[in-house]
Amino acid sequence: MSGLGSTSVIFDLDGTLVDSEPNYYEAGRQVLAEHGVTDFTWSDHERYVGISTLETVTLWKREYGLRASVDELLAAKNRRYLDLARTSTRAYPEMRKFVELLATEGVPLAVASGSSLEAITAILSGTGLDAHLRTVVSADEVDRGKPAPDVFLEAARRLGATPADCVVVEDAAPGAASAHAAGMRCIAIPYVATQADAPEFATAGLLLRGGQEEFTARTAYDWLRRTR
Repeated sequence: MSGLGSTSVIFDLDGTLVDSEPNYYEAGRQVLAEHGVTDFTWSDHERYVGISTLETVTLWKREYGLRASVDELLAAKNRRYLDLARTSTRAYPEMRKFVELLATEGVPLAVASGSSLEAITAILSGTGLDAHLRTVVSADEVDRGKPAPDVFLEAARRLGATPADCVVVEDAAPGAASAHAAGMRCIAIPYVATQADAPEFATAGLLLRGGQEEFTARTAYDWLRRTR
């Protein structure tokens, strides 16, 4: 058992461990442009932060009246995203420190993400985070994506942890809602600053309104020690 008792920590990936949203935006912009949507902006993209790629392209099809099937859109976006993810994904420095600190303490760790398993694996490998984050769950492996609790509950199951002993680290409102629904505590680091007042974030045990600029490994670790 670690110095944090029976605590296990489950990380979201995109926007939490790594700054991958620019890659998701660019992949989405390219795919939509191919289908005649040429005015997709960063502000438009922010509406989809925190939900799975499958859910995103399903919404695109309805909102933009796209003729391509959901499967075709999903494959196209995943292909473009993977090309970008393998070469240009940056891990947040303080998040890397936090992962390394927890790993040194022997805390069980997992990643639970709305991304595909292939994308998660590529990013963790490319950033070197796979050295410490070996338990991985994709939303593709469960029945429902965030804000349903399925992906976090499956991560807890694989870690052999009870939900009450798990702490989720999240950047998006649907992820915070998912953690709450799973009966887990949450460290919330809003990726979109204007969403910090979203009611889903009010359920977080630790809310860092300034996002990654406010987050430090020591702040998060000390909070875990106080609340374990």
